[in-house]
Amino acid sequence: MTDPALAEMLLALGELHGDADILLQARERLAGAPASVMAALDQLDALYQGVLAQFDVSLYFDLAELRGYQYHTGMMFAAYVPGYGHALAKGGRYDDTGRAFGRARPATGFSMDLKQLASLDGVSSEQGAIWAPAEQAASLDAAIAALREQGERVIQALLGQRTGPAEHGCDRRLEFIDGRWQPTTLTQETSA
Repeated sequence: MTDPALAEMLLALGELHGDADILLQARERLAGAPASVMAALDQLDALYQGVLAQFDVSLYFDLAELRGYQYHTGMMFAAYVPGYGHALAKGGRYDDTGRAFGRARPATGFSMDLKQLASLDGVSSEQGAIWAPAEQAASLDAAIAALREQGERVIQALLGQRTGPAEHGCDRRLEFIDGRWQPTTLTQETSA
């Protein structure tokens, strides 16, 4: 890449995730970006204000989120509930997708697995969770997958994340002990 300012902005995207304060940080770190970037941040802020006016929910923004289908033309979202480690619904904006069928128009949609939703009947929000480090390791990924298969809620930290296990309702931490990843009880000293 030959434009150092553009390179800095692209690198910043990986760090721009968190609560609504991240939108202010994005405005600062992406100040030299095209007007369309600022317009997208305005849309996210308006969406945030609209959601908060109607619902008592927590929102988390990740400006580097990508998904494999690449038909989205704007914001993407995922919906989660406490006590369950997978998204219940995923969707986003996909304007003009209907052009192939003769009717291009604005659209927003989502997908949801009804079996998954029905399985939540037994999930307790009182159940604690396991905090996993932000490391990239195949053995850690396998341990997290195995714990989730057993019905555990595992929350993996993101690089540079400012919140810790306590803010996410975790009562255990995944640690590498004796050559394998194991959940350990979180104490006051280790919850930071």
